[in-house]
Order: sequence, then C-alpha cells, then structure tokens
Amino acid sequence: MTSPADRRPSLPVFCTIVPPHLLERLARAENPAIAETARRTLVADAAHRTARRLAPPAPAPTPAAPDETAKPRRTVYDAEHGTDLPGVPVREEGAEATGDATVNRAYAGLGATFDLFLKAYGRNSMDGAGMKLLATVHYDRNYANAFWNGEQMVFGDGDDEIFLDFTVPVDVIGHELTHGFTQYTADLEYYSQSGALNESVSDVFGSLVKQYTLGQNAADADWLIGEGLLHESVQGVALRSMKAPGTAYDDDVLGKDPQPAHMDDYVRTSSDNGGVHINSGIPNHAFYIAATELGGNAWERAGQIWYDVMTGGTLTPETRFTEFARATAKAAKARYGDGAEVQAVLKAWTAVGVPTD
Repeated sequence: MTSPADRRPSLPVFCTIVPPHLLERLARAENPAIAETARRTLVADAAHRTARRLAPPAPAPTPAAPDETAKPRRTVYDAEHGTDLPGVPVREEGAEATGDATVNRAYAGLGATFDLFLKAYGRNSMDGAGMKLLATVHYDRNYANAFWNGEQMVFGDGDDEIFLDFTVPVDVIGHELTHGFTQYTADLEYYSQSGALNESVSDVFGSLVKQYTLGQNAADADWLIGEGLLHESVQGVALRSMKAPGTAYDDDVLGKDPQPAHMDDYVRTSSDNGGVHINSGIPNHAFYIAATELGGNAWERAGQIWYDVMTGGTLTPETRFTEFARATAKAAKARYGDGAEVQAVLKAWTAVGVPTD
C-alpha cells in the first residue's frame, strides 16, 4: 500500500462548491439575468476543468512533523473582475485588514481552515508541509461559484439574484481547501462513489471549520453547507444539509435539493461525474450521526476518526462507501479501543444503509 507521504495526485483536480447540475438548471431559468450568469459560469468551469486535465500532476511533498507553532502563509489576490489568475496581490500574511470585506473574509477563512487542521490534528497546511494558502477574489463578473483548482482558491462575487458573495460562508472556504487536503492524502478519484466521498470529506471538514471557528459543539451546529450564500429571495437555507440531506432548498428557480440520506435512494446518473455532489449526502449524514451520537466537539473524536482514515494510507483512489465505512470503524477502534466511538461509527453507517462487515 502506498503511504500518503509517497502518493502524488493521479490527476490535477478542479472542484467547485456549486455543482454543475444546479447551474444547468439555472441556465434554463426564465429570468434572463440568472440564465446568462449560470451559462457563463458553466463555460468558465468547463474551461478550468479541461485545463486541469491537461496539466501534469504535482509531486506530493513529505508531510512535516507536527509543529503547533506553525503559521499560515496566506496571500489574497484580486482578479479585478477579470479571469487571469492569480491576479493582483492585495493582502499578504500578517498585513492589516483592507477596506474590502471580501478580501478580509477570504484571508480569515484561509486562516480558520489552517487553524483547525493544525490545532486539532497537528497538520501544517493542506499538504502537511506548510504549503502557501492562496486565494483570488472578485473573479470574473457575476461569477456564481467558488473553486479549488489544485493550487489555489478562487471566489466569485455571485450574481445577487441566487448567490451572494462566495466568501461569506466560512464553510465554503473550508470545503474547497479540504479538496487540497484530499488531493495530498487519499487522492480520492473524482467520480462516482469515490468522488462523492471526496465531496463529503470536504463538507465534513468545511462544517468542522465553521464549528471550530464559532465554538459550537455537535448539538449546537446547524450542519449546513453554504448557509448565508443564497439570496433572501431563494426558498432555501444552504447548498446542502448534513443533518437532513435533501432539505437545504426547495425553490421554483433553484429546484429541490436532490441529496439522498440513505443508500436506498442512491442516485445513479452520468452527470456531475456520477453524482458526486448528490450522493455525498449519504456519507455526510453518516458523519452527522456519528458526531451527534458522540456529542461534544465534532472535530475531536468524530473528526479525528475521519482524519485518521484520510491520512492512514489504507484508502485507494477508487474507494467506495463500504470500504470507507469499514476504514472508519477500524480507525475508531485503533485510536479509542472497543467503546463508544466504534459503536457510534457503526450506528452511523447502519443508519444510512452502508454495511461495515
């Protein structure tokens, strides 16, 4: 088995917070402004996705030993509504806040994600070796997405019709940066069940970044991904709900949240890389159940188990739900012994219809 330290990403990645199936629906909206923004966002995303496929994979660095004194190395750039990346540097590490709230939110979100991984798990940045955290804001005009392109974060300002500024929810920032963590650890292939696990891991740690930042325990957290991103006119609260997949939105324009919470409702589709943003609801819900069953701070025991699985070297890029579930049970036992942690994990996967034996 290849260890995470020796593994290099099999393919450059391009991961967005808003899935293409949702943008495709918006592209058919009666409102021409909404439809045009969605179409332009889809075209831009497709171009980035192609560019990443053509780029060579970067070698994986060797993770450094845990160092709680490590500091983030952040740079926020301004694309000035253009599409050239990274743009103009506007805030470097340690610099004072600017007069641009979007810049400051991006800077703070990068730091919040760094802090969770360092202080909760002893990991120095997304690659474990202190990689720089780069973010570009004000990308394009009315760009309705945020993405990780294998090297940096990019945020659109939204269209102010459906989506607001993508730096508003800190869990969106945590979600996208976690794709970098996955890129340098388990390297889960971005297709079908392994792709849904890739998305779910980003939702898990994105939610944990938010909970850690707000000082919320598992019972207090809302378990929403992207709360605060949707315009007030939209009938919905977020992009996804880990607590209740399929309930995040139900809107005439946006449609209804399609996420399942159980394998009985697993969606087989050729779109969205085999439904990676849809079927992630199943492992998302499993984590929610495990975390709330254990109680306390979700980033501690439940988060630690998921982190151990991602960094343990036992997963393959093609890992499926059942294999991941078994790995979490083994990781829980390895760290905590036969106790509440193992039982919580087993209960969680049983509840969503994923076997662990």
